Amino acid sequence: MKAARTAIAIALLATTVSVRADPPAEPVNDAPLKEKWAPSEWGPDDKVGAVNRITPELVLQATQLVKQGKVATLGKVYSSDMPFYGDRKWQFRIENLPPGKAWGDKQGVALDDHLESSIGQVGTQFDGPGHIGVRTSEGYVFYNGRKLTDPGISRDGLGPLGVEHVAHKGFVCRGVLLDATALRGGPLPVPKKPGRPGDPGIVSPEDIEAMIKRQGIAPIKEGDCVFLHTGHGDHWDSKIWDTLSAEEKAVRTARFNAGEPGYGISACEYLAKRKVVLTGADNWSMEAFEPGGTGERGDYLECHVEMQARHGIWNIENLDLSQLVKDKAYEFLFVWSPLKIKGGTGSPGNPVAIY
Repeated sequence: MKAARTAIAIALLATTVSVRADPPAEPVNDAPLKEKWAPSEWGPDDKVGAVNRITPELVLQATQLVKQGKVATLGKVYSSDMPFYGDRKWQFRIENLPPGKAWGDKQGVALDDHLESSIGQVGTQFDGPGHIGVRTSEGYVFYNGRKLTDPGISRDGLGPLGVEHVAHKGFVCRGVLLDATALRGGPLPVPKKPGRPGDPGIVSPEDIEAMIKRQGIAPIKEGDCVFLHTGHGDHWDSKIWDTLSAEEKAVRTARFNAGEPGYGISACEYLAKRKVVLTGADNWSMEAFEPGGTGERGDYLECHVEMQARHGIWNIENLDLSQLVKDKAYEFLFVWSPLKIKGGTGSPGNPVAIY
């Protein structure tokens, strides 16, 4: 019996070994390691990236762009029925309605609100240093070579990758509006297939230069904040959203999320070479996506990786650029700072253009 039990045990062990074969290795991208994306030009301890380019001299120059004293707020309205990417959410309610006990002779009362949300990455949203990284053979790598195994990085916050470091600096810069709808003669279509030369839904470096020339403004230069108007954001128009039926909102949300026009990776490389500090757009990503989820060269999040993980150039998505387009305000003083969310991947907010 002992010999029989031993044989059975060996057989079971053999079976266990055969079904526990190592899974296939996950694909990796070692470009950050081989091409030495880190340390950044601001040194190994830098936590804020390209916002370092904003100097007092550039701020003073940007203030000279205010000619009319007009103000445009660029944030969209946050609501539970706005379009979301994936399973993100925004659930808001008034916490104490009706209010509790009144106080004093004036019988004052107060209301409070409660929010459950993917707060850094919904609605008008700023992508911080901890939002986009790259899976390499040495682990997940983010801006300036930081890894998720570094000290201070956990589920409780991203430590050196937190958005609060950028928030301490803020953005006051020359804002440049690139109106692709004027160049194309209407809203840009969603790209049909990656890698197609001349796809009208993909903005190229040549398109950027054509818009600059057409709009009669100075070329993009170091320290600029550059914003792209594609017309895609009109599917989610905060000005009329509350007037729409639930069915119409669902249709518009589906169109909004089913791919988008935007920058090709070649345009993002162009902007990075010109040392911009911030990009933004009226769509949910700023870069072009065909419905299958790939960009100009057939990869996913091409621009995000190039601009953020490699160059520390941050991005604001889902902007309302309609007033700037209407007024043809192609250059303006741009003012913005994300919330100081300790360890956060990003931030909501309401940027301001003054012209």
